[in-house]
Amino acid sequence: MRPPRLLAAVAGAPALLGARATAPPSRLSGAGGTAPAPDRPRTRHTLRAWAELLRVSALFTVPGDALAGAAAIGRRPDRGTALAVGASLCLYEAGMALNDWADRDEDAVDRPHRPIPSGRIAPGAALAAAGALTAAGLTLAARAGRPALAVASSLAATVWAYDLHLKHTKAGPAAMAAARTLDLLLGATATAGRGDPDGRDGTPSVRPSAAAAHPAPGSGNPASVSACASVPESPRAALPAALLLGAHTYAVTSVSRHEAQGGSTAAPLAALAATAALGAAVVHERPGAARRDRGTPDRLLLTAFAGAYLRTAGPPLLHAALNPSPPLTQRAVGGGIRAMIPLQAALAARAGSSLGGLAVMGLVPLARSLARKVSPT
Repeated sequence: MRPPRLLAAVAGAPALLGARATAPPSRLSGAGGTAPAPDRPRTRHTLRAWAELLRVSALFTVPGDALAGAAAIGRRPDRGTALAVGASLCLYEAGMALNDWADRDEDAVDRPHRPIPSGRIAPGAALAAAGALTAAGLTLAARAGRPALAVASSLAATVWAYDLHLKHTKAGPAAMAAARTLDLLLGATATAGRGDPDGRDGTPSVRPSAAAAHPAPGSGNPASVSACASVPESPRAALPAALLLGAHTYAVTSVSRHEAQGGSTAAPLAALAATAALGAAVVHERPGAARRDRGTPDRLLLTAFAGAYLRTAGPPLLHAALNPSPPLTQRAVGGGIRAMIPLQAALAARAGSSLGGLAVMGLVPLARSLARKVSPT
């Protein structure tokens, strides 16, 4: 079936197809020449096609991974955190472009409106964008140090393996969960730094002496306590938070496997149960963990973030379980994607960073506004 004229023009067809009318006589310039007006509709439709391909409305679910990772190791966001955010955004968008390139034949049947099967974006352009974005993400991660590059490389390999093969296997949800887990660990690793004696700027790191780091019992040396508290935790301390985020991703991905045809009640019900369990786990203090002195406002914020997570993910999943039609299943997937933001905020607040949680929650209205224009699924 031949695509409409406008889509053919966006795909780069000649102007002879009638995508743009001749300029009126009033726009004649010079002696018998015409000054072609900028093809604004064509540019606008091209940008929209790329926005759909890259799912730009879901981008706001990415920065919270790095912020939650930084909070999990007891550090404030810094240059390394910013580099991790940039790397995560690039790798996330690479996955979106690669996903549609790999699914172009399937989308031609199930989702003919998508940018590639509709002819608005060429398959080669989508694949090239995936490669360029992957390279950009790894470059940014490398600037945060070799440990961060190692995590980012594992993340990139997981993304490409998922899109090219694992997505259509039983390992698909696990691979997607691993990607989100690695993304939060990337933020923690990049924030922790290179692990060298000196920082990236050449300034020696502040490290307490052995006596200060391990004060004698009853010494009551406040300087020792302060020095001990200033030592950053290992990125491994972020693993519990990363696994919670990965569990949520696993549940949402399991539902997304049915969004084209619908018909599954078990997947939304299982995801709903997982959402309830994750909400309870976030507000529960980890056994054996160092208890932080949280005031009432901090506890209220943590509870509010967890409640926002449940409200965002729960109702759409319940509706999809009661009526597993494709539209309601897709809505459940979209709700699960948006719910990552309050979940990240709750994880940051759980680690003692209420300000970090508030910063993450500030992305909610932006994501909601853009989701009305571009679907996140």
